[in-house]
Amino acid sequence: LIETMSGLPDFMRQGLTWDQGTEMAGHASVTVAANLPIYFAHPHSPWERPTNENTNRLIREYLPKGTDITSSQAYLDAIAREINERPRATLDFYTPREKFEALLRDNVASTS
Repeated sequence: LIETMSGLPDFMRQGLTWDQGTEMAGHASVTVAANLPIYFAHPHSPWERPTNENTNRLIREYLPKGTDITSSQAYLDAIAREINERPRATLDFYTPREKFEALLRDNVASTS
Protein backbone atom coordinates (compact mmCIF):
# COMPACT_ATOMS: atom_id res chain seq x y z
CA LEU A 1 0.00 0.00 0.00
CA ILE A 2 2.78 2.42 0.91
CA GLU A 3 4.63 1.75 -2.34
CA THR A 4 1.49 2.13 -4.45
CA MET A 5 0.25 5.27 -2.72
CA SER A 6 3.70 6.89 -2.74
CA GLY A 7 3.82 6.49 -6.51
CA LEU A 8 0.69 8.57 -7.07
CA PRO A 9 0.81 12.29 -7.83
CA ASP A 10 0.19 14.62 -4.88
CA PHE A 11 -3.29 15.64 -6.07
CA MET A 12 -4.38 11.99 -5.71
CA ARG A 13 -2.95 11.60 -2.21
CA GLN A 14 -5.03 14.11 -0.28
CA GLY A 15 -6.53 11.51 2.03
CA LEU A 16 -7.75 7.97 2.45
CA THR A 17 -10.79 6.91 4.47
CA TRP A 18 -10.71 3.58 6.28
CA ASP A 19 -13.22 1.77 8.37
CA GLN A 20 -12.72 0.83 12.02
CA GLY A 21 -11.31 -2.68 11.49
CA THR A 22 -8.35 -4.00 13.47
CA GLU A 23 -6.50 -4.56 10.18
CA MET A 24 -6.10 -0.80 10.00
CA ALA A 25 -3.94 -0.64 13.13
CA GLY A 26 -0.84 0.26 11.09
CA HIS A 27 -2.37 3.45 9.73
CA ALA A 28 0.25 5.74 11.31
CA SER A 29 3.11 4.07 9.43
CA VAL A 30 1.20 4.49 6.15
CA THR A 31 0.51 8.15 6.91
CA VAL A 32 4.19 8.86 7.57
CA ALA A 33 5.75 6.69 4.85
CA ALA A 34 3.37 7.72 2.07
CA ASN A 35 2.69 11.28 3.28
CA LEU A 36 -0.99 10.36 3.17
CA PRO A 37 -3.51 11.51 5.77
CA ILE A 38 -5.84 8.71 6.85
CA TYR A 39 -9.32 9.36 8.15
CA PHE A 40 -11.67 6.93 9.84
CA ALA A 41 -15.36 6.61 9.16
CA HIS A 42 -17.60 6.48 12.21
CA PRO A 43 -18.41 2.95 13.41
CA HIS A 44 -21.48 1.41 11.75
CA SER A 45 -21.67 4.26 9.20
CA PRO A 46 -21.16 2.66 5.77
CA TRP A 47 -22.71 5.68 4.03
CA GLU A 48 -19.52 7.59 4.90
CA ARG A 49 -17.53 5.34 2.57
CA PRO A 50 -19.83 4.22 -0.25
CA THR A 51 -17.08 3.45 -2.77
CA ASN A 52 -15.43 1.18 -0.22
CA GLU A 53 -18.69 -0.66 0.42
CA ASN A 54 -19.32 -1.13 -3.31
CA THR A 55 -15.76 -2.34 -3.88
CA ASN A 56 -16.07 -4.80 -0.98
CA ARG A 57 -19.23 -6.18 -2.62
CA LEU A 58 -17.33 -6.69 -5.89
CA ILE A 59 -14.37 -8.32 -4.13
CA ARG A 60 -16.75 -10.73 -2.36
CA GLU A 61 -17.70 -12.12 -5.77
CA TYR A 62 -14.13 -13.45 -5.99
CA LEU A 63 -13.35 -13.94 -2.31
CA PRO A 64 -16.52 -14.73 -0.32
CA LYS A 65 -16.55 -13.63 3.31
CA GLY A 66 -14.59 -16.08 5.44
CA THR A 67 -12.32 -17.12 2.56
CA ASP A 68 -8.63 -17.13 3.40
CA ILE A 69 -7.00 -14.55 1.19
CA THR A 70 -4.44 -16.20 -1.01
CA SER A 71 -0.76 -15.43 -0.63
CA SER A 72 -0.51 -15.21 -4.43
CA GLN A 73 -0.08 -11.54 -5.29
CA ALA A 74 -0.52 -12.40 -8.98
CA TYR A 75 -3.99 -13.79 -8.22
CA LEU A 76 -4.95 -10.72 -6.19
CA ASP A 77 -3.63 -8.45 -8.96
CA ALA A 78 -5.76 -10.36 -11.50
CA ILE A 79 -8.85 -9.76 -9.36
CA ALA A 80 -8.01 -6.06 -9.13
CA ARG A 81 -7.54 -5.84 -12.92
CA GLU A 82 -10.92 -7.48 -13.55
CA ILE A 83 -12.70 -5.21 -11.08
CA ASN A 84 -11.04 -2.12 -12.55
CA GLU A 85 -12.23 -3.11 -16.02
CA ARG A 86 -15.91 -3.29 -15.01
CA PRO A 87 -17.95 -0.25 -16.06
CA ARG A 88 -19.72 1.48 -13.17
CA ALA A 89 -22.98 3.42 -13.22
CA THR A 90 -21.47 5.96 -10.80
CA LEU A 91 -18.75 6.63 -13.39
CA ASP A 92 -21.21 7.13 -16.27
CA PHE A 93 -20.40 3.56 -17.32
CA TYR A 94 -16.70 4.20 -17.72
CA THR A 95 -14.35 1.78 -16.02
CA PRO A 96 -12.35 2.83 -12.97
CA ARG A 97 -9.20 2.44 -15.06
CA GLU A 98 -10.53 4.80 -17.73
CA LYS A 99 -11.49 7.44 -15.16
CA PHE A 100 -8.14 7.08 -13.36
CA GLU A 101 -6.22 7.53 -16.61
CA ALA A 102 -8.38 10.54 -17.53
CA LEU A 103 -7.66 12.15 -14.15
CA LEU A 104 -3.94 11.70 -14.69
CA ARG A 105 -4.08 12.94 -18.29
CA ASP A 106 -6.26 15.97 -17.47
CA ASN A 107 -4.14 16.97 -14.47
CA VAL A 108 -0.90 16.75 -16.48
CA ALA A 109 -2.50 18.77 -19.30
CA SER A 110 -3.70 21.46 -16.88
CA THR A 111 -0.26 21.85 -15.29
CA SER A 112 1.64 21.93 -18.58
